[in-house]
Amino acid sequence: MSEQVLKISEFNVDFWVDGVWYPAVIDMNLELNAGKVTAIVGESGSGKSTTALGLMSLLASNARMSGSVQVKQEEMLNAAASTLRKYRGREVAYIFQEPMTALNPVYTIGFQIMETLRNHFDMGPHQAHARALELITMVDIPEPEKSINKYPHQLSGGQRQRAMIAQALACDPGLLVADEPTTALDVTVQAEILDLMRGLKDKLNSAILLITHDMGVVADMADEILVMKDGITVEHGSADQIFNRPQHPYTQQLLAAVPKLGSSKKRVLPYSESDKPQAVLKLSDVTIEYPKRGRIPAFVAVKNFNLEIYPGEIVGLVGESGSGKTTVGRAAIGLLPIKSGRIEIVGKDISHATQKDLFSIRRHTGIVFQDPASSLNPRLPIGESIGEPIFLAKIAKGADLAHMIENLLDQVELPRSYRNRYPHELSGGQRQRVGIARALALTPDLLIADEPTSALDVSVQARFLDLLTELQEKLKFACLFISHDLAVVDILAHRIAVMQNGLLVEEGDRDAILLHPKNDYTRRLISAVPVPDPAEQRIRREARLALKK
Repeated sequence: MSEQVLKISEFNVDFWVDGVWYPAVIDMNLELNAGKVTAIVGESGSGKSTTALGLMSLLASNARMSGSVQVKQEEMLNAAASTLRKYRGREVAYIFQEPMTALNPVYTIGFQIMETLRNHFDMGPHQAHARALELITMVDIPEPEKSINKYPHQLSGGQRQRAMIAQALACDPGLLVADEPTTALDVTVQAEILDLMRGLKDKLNSAILLITHDMGVVADMADEILVMKDGITVEHGSADQIFNRPQHPYTQQLLAAVPKLGSSKKRVLPYSESDKPQAVLKLSDVTIEYPKRGRIPAFVAVKNFNLEIYPGEIVGLVGESGSGKTTVGRAAIGLLPIKSGRIEIVGKDISHATQKDLFSIRRHTGIVFQDPASSLNPRLPIGESIGEPIFLAKIAKGADLAHMIENLLDQVELPRSYRNRYPHELSGGQRQRVGIARALALTPDLLIADEPTSALDVSVQARFLDLLTELQEKLKFACLFISHDLAVVDILAHRIAVMQNGLLVEEGDRDAILLHPKNDYTRRLISAVPVPDPAEQRIRREARLALKK
């Protein structure tokens, strides 16, 4: 038997809010041994992250905990601050969901890794620097000698996540807590991070507590799965049992909501090839360059890009981070200037349009951003955020505006009473619905959706995709759907365009791209998508590693 690293018994967490104790975790029991991976899954608000933070008493001051949490037979609940300091980082290390906020922006990643080492070990600066360099090399960050002196904002999302993993592994911890470690990563980067975590777990014989809503990641990594809903453990078993013989209705519902690559019905194009209508969006030989800034040279982000989108059609734009997807989306509605080429919206050339010209053209366009929390004004009730485009376009005001806002809330299936709520009072899925309502306020001909589902739970994501499909079929707008999740694009798109390093490498209807890809890069993207089936995922992983060689 391997050593028991973590034992949680009758664990409860409550939060004191407005004079009332609200339960967040109820009577949790869990045991985790060295070299094993246990995944905690469930929707937002189910208590997953609360459990993880409670292990080392990292919860806010309005939380109270009861029960028992033992790390290597040492009780952590109500432990002295000196004991917690000794265990944090040394025995229990965390990989947080968003490395940009978890890493200190004013220190280099090398300094932050060295700080962890020198806090726990008797090391001089030269020895700590050598070990930090070794860790950065171990997690495959390119050019380690240069990267060790980089700040978090100078790294890509995948590289920042690797830097946090390097810091977490600095002290060879017995328990690694990974809270949504791959949420915002591309499928190829995600596959590399999972390979890295699996390899390091085997090398160091660490236990991993994995918290995620991505059932493909769970199938790839987990030995055991614990399913939570509203703070209660509704099911607990082996990965094989949970995926193939789920008992609880909530687990069955969760698995049914997972998008599976290649399982969606083909979406019929809303036009015939012989009788195409006028394109809503047309990009011809578009090149986009970010200008020189200080010592940073000019950078061509998109080169000679061609794409057309027709009324009632959804085109999925996929590719890794840095491939130019978001740049194309922003340029398509005039938010970024282009260096050369031509962009037309409903027949009007916006390539070099003035701000005055763009004001009228933007009445034909809407955009849904990746993070609704940062794109909605926190000081405005959501009713005002939704109504603002209508008011500025001088379409309605007063009672007429209020009526239009209510209709938009009805369309995105939010209660009309929510118009007086602020963004922070809504869940992630509800905020994303507000983003759609605002984007559709002027009944646009073109909708740009930039990674709108990347941070949503599978069940919330499924409802969101159903809603977007219904609205698109009803209102017949053209949509450019930018995503790194090919399973989501599979559900929505009529056609798919694939980008790599600023170039359009492949384009075609959904089945041609997903079932018969011609480009090696497209094949690599598809092979990296995790599927919610442990046995099939093992086969896919082996095939992907063979393709990599």
